[in-house]
This record gives sequence, C-alpha cells and structure tokens, in this order.
Amino acid sequence: MKNIKLLISYDGTRYYGWQRQKEKPTIQGVIEEKLKVLTGEDVKLIGSGRTDAGVHALGQVANFRTNCELEPERLRRALNSLLPDDIYIKKAEYVPLDFHARYSAKSKTYEYRILNREEPDIFKRRYLWHVIPPLDREKMQEALSLIVGTHDFSSFRSSGSSSVNPVRTVFRAELISDSDGLLRIVMEANGFLRHMVRNIVGTVVQVGYGKISLERFKEIFEAKDRRLAGKKAPAQGLFLVEVKY
Repeated sequence: MKNIKLLISYDGTRYYGWQRQKEKPTIQGVIEEKLKVLTGEDVKLIGSGRTDAGVHALGQVANFRTNCELEPERLRRALNSLLPDDIYIKKAEYVPLDFHARYSAKSKTYEYRILNREEPDIFKRRYLWHVIPPLDREKMQEALSLIVGTHDFSSFRSSGSSSVNPVRTVFRAELISDSDGLLRIVMEANGFLRHMVRNIVGTVVQVGYGKISLERFKEIFEAKDRRLAGKKAPAQGLFLVEVKY
C-alpha cells in the first residue's frame, strides 16, 4: 500500500465545489473517476479542505492510498491526460502512510480578488468580484488587522459548518492593491470555518464603503453573531493558494 500526495490547481467555475456529490460534477468526483481508470481501484481522495461551488485553487492538496505500481510522475502525466482542461495535477509524490491532507496541514492561505473600478474586466469576471464604488483601502487594512491572532470567529461562520470549535488563529490578513484597481485580500490561518473568508471579505468591503465603521467592525467581530456581519462575498473571487505542512 502506498500513499500519494497530489498538488492540484483548478478553475471551479463549472463545479459544485470540491466534495463528491452523486448527481453533480465536483473536483473530487472527477479526479476519483479518472484515478479509478488508471488504478482499477475505488480510490478515496482526501482533500486539505472543501472549497465551495465556484471557488478556485492554485494549490489544493489531496492524498490517496493505492496498490497501483505506477510511479507518481507517470501517474501524474497519465492523470492529466484524462482530466478536463480546468483541472491540472501540478505534482505527485509518495508520502508516509500516516500523511493526511487535511489533518496534517499546519496552515492554509486563501486569496480573494476584487476589481475596484468602474470598468469591468469581461475576461476575468469568473475570477474576481467587480465592485464599482471606490473603497477606502486603508480602513479595509485596519479592519483586517483586527482579525490577526487567535479568536472566536463565530461572527464570520456560516450555518452548516461541521467544525465544533469556532476558534482559529489567523497568521496574516492583508490587502494588496495595484494601480489598475485590483485588490487582493490574503489570509493565512491554521484553519477556516465554513465561508469564513467570504464572510470576512463581505464585511470588510462594507468598511471600505463607509457603511460600517472600524469600531462597528470590532463590535461585530466580538459579538460572535453571524447575523450582524455583512453578506458573504461571491464565490468566484476566492482562491485556495497554498497549504503548508
């Protein structure tokens, strides 16, 4: 028995998220289907986390156990030849049998992309949130600075989360901008609750609009009540960038 780790990138536009579903296309489901063709086995692919419908990945990590004799690099090339062109296996390697893509992870980094200008980019509309009114970037960064550290993130947790403990440690939360109106909100944490990044981004954008003050943002955060926070940002602007082990 071997344990193989995959580094995966995908465009989540036409998929119903990572997790396998019976009647709908998902990233996990498609890769498992192709792995069965190559290995002859009913492979169970373990992802570092579940990305939602429409969310993308630059560096999703997954692992699976197999008796297949194909070397990882040969398996990677064969798998890419079978996969649709919106899913790509960047790397495949053997890892110890006790490696688990989800439970062995030390941190994950997500990036949310916002185009803040009047003119849309029609070629990137599936990969960012187009926000027309000018945003106060300094205030947005100040709001993001408040979430760094170990906190209860109940205010930014959507219902249906499988996590019992709402406490997470955020190592980094920063806003990076360019002269063409592209804003990138980057967050690294030891874990994320359901829709946590999108809920934070949606609320931080309200701070950028001036609809929520920094004091009010802090009150919402400390209240541990999801009903007080802003609407979650659209899925298409979110990317899973990296998982560290």
